[in-house]
Amino acid sequence: MQLVGEPWESLRQLGVILLRLIGEFGGFILGWALLIAWIAWWLWAVNWRRVWPVLAQGAWAPVVLLIVVSALVWSRIAPTPCDCLGFVTIPNFWWQLGGVSLLAAITLFCGRVQGLFGWEPAEIELEPPPPSEIPTHGHEHAVGALHGHDFAHADEPEY
Repeated sequence: MQLVGEPWESLRQLGVILLRLIGEFGGFILGWALLIAWIAWWLWAVNWRRVWPVLAQGAWAPVVLLIVVSALVWSRIAPTPCDCLGFVTIPNFWWQLGGVSLLAAITLFCGRVQGLFGWEPAEIELEPPPPSEIPTHGHEHAVGALHGHDFAHADEPEY
């Protein structure tokens, strides 16, 4: 009888260990969720083929200003020096500037990775089609326009 109990006990212990592992991994993911979402956004949702020329034409200057202002605001909201390195204390504004700059560097790295692998997000057209591409039913207005003889066109699809 003792031999039957041992495999079940080992299986139970394996289940406990797996649940603990899932819990720790889930906590890790939740702790880093904002950074993971940030990287996913800049890697797969932004079309860097269009962003790089805009940055090269001068949009880098407002981005740098935004980085400095973000670090300044953060240093005023949470005015604490960083003892990050263990042997030296980094003053208040400078470690926040380093953190925001690191985030900007990760963002640019995501653009570089997207270019190297040739990833490009699907094109989403936000503008409505020009009036020449809207199908009509034989006269000057589009199907579904509000006027006196709409009931005659009730069976036509609306676009």
